[in-house]
Amino acid sequence: MMQTMMNVLVAAAVAAGGQAVDVRPDLEKIVAGKGATAALARVSDGGRTWSATAGVRDIERGGRPSPNGHFRIGSVTKTFVATVVLQLVDEGKVRLDDPIDQHLPGLVPDGERITVRGLLNHTSHLYDYMSEPGYSTNRWRGDARFRSYQPRELLKVAFAKKLPDDGKWHYSNTNYVVLGLLVEKLTGHPYGEEVTRRILRPLGLRHTMVPGDRAGLPSPHAKGYEPLPDLVDATRMNPSLDWAAGEMISTAADLERFMSALLGGRLTSEASLRAMRTTVETGAGFRYGLGLQAYPLPCGTVWGHSGELIGYLTFVFRSDSGTSMTLSINPSTRNPTTAEVMGIAVRTFCGSAG
Repeated sequence: MMQTMMNVLVAAAVAAGGQAVDVRPDLEKIVAGKGATAALARVSDGGRTWSATAGVRDIERGGRPSPNGHFRIGSVTKTFVATVVLQLVDEGKVRLDDPIDQHLPGLVPDGERITVRGLLNHTSHLYDYMSEPGYSTNRWRGDARFRSYQPRELLKVAFAKKLPDDGKWHYSNTNYVVLGLLVEKLTGHPYGEEVTRRILRPLGLRHTMVPGDRAGLPSPHAKGYEPLPDLVDATRMNPSLDWAAGEMISTAADLERFMSALLGGRLTSEASLRAMRTTVETGAGFRYGLGLQAYPLPCGTVWGHSGELIGYLTFVFRSDSGTSMTLSINPSTRNPTTAEVMGIAVRTFCGSAG
């Protein structure tokens, strides 16, 4: 679910005090170069908001993508789930250094040594079930893309293998499947209901949802495609294979509002937000906190997350000064290059195409 180098370069442009400029030509150049069928950018400096789109929402029927369009946010879902977990920490229902076995006994191998914190920041060393053939929503799965999966079914796949004991940081979607089950155990409700009750409703995020087994996206939306080698419509799929690790759908405006509320201290206590922003080294060009990616820049650190799910790439970042950027891309016969994404980011936030 991560486009590591792309994430790093996108983040490098999210600088405080940038001036919004028209990068629509940059988006259109990517579309013309087969890097995207559709693209959407939204920027806010806390007082002004600017957005632009390029491409078509449907390669057969045409139509300009809507700046208010819905898209699959992939791993940005993890930030929502992490926020709910930290709210439960604030309520005294769980502690970050509790072993997961204390709350979900017998579920996770070596669960007596794997902490809630280790699940949140991907230091648990649990094998990623999406590494297995047929278990990644970043790849074409034919008719299997409409199959419904249960969380414990995904964990069975994950726990059949172990990572090498190399002491390195390993991004694993398995961690957030376990955290989704933890939320359900602590609250007695489906994790999606808790995300809705605790975050979506209070913030008025009316265009953000946890789809479950629903295969489609609300209108308006740009279609997502996969080259096989010709472009195949991959928009409709059952996202339960991602579950709490990446199934959610949102819009640029809703993601901006969510990230601003979270990093502005409106969703958790000060202590919990500080814990979320306490990071570990990843060796991937960014540091990882508790459901947050941190990108060190010459102008400071920016925070957020990226996501990938077949047909959709999402990037949402915010600086402590209040500047935010949300970028949604529907890849074409290739993914956008890091240079293309970097060009958009630098032009938008730094006022230069350098």
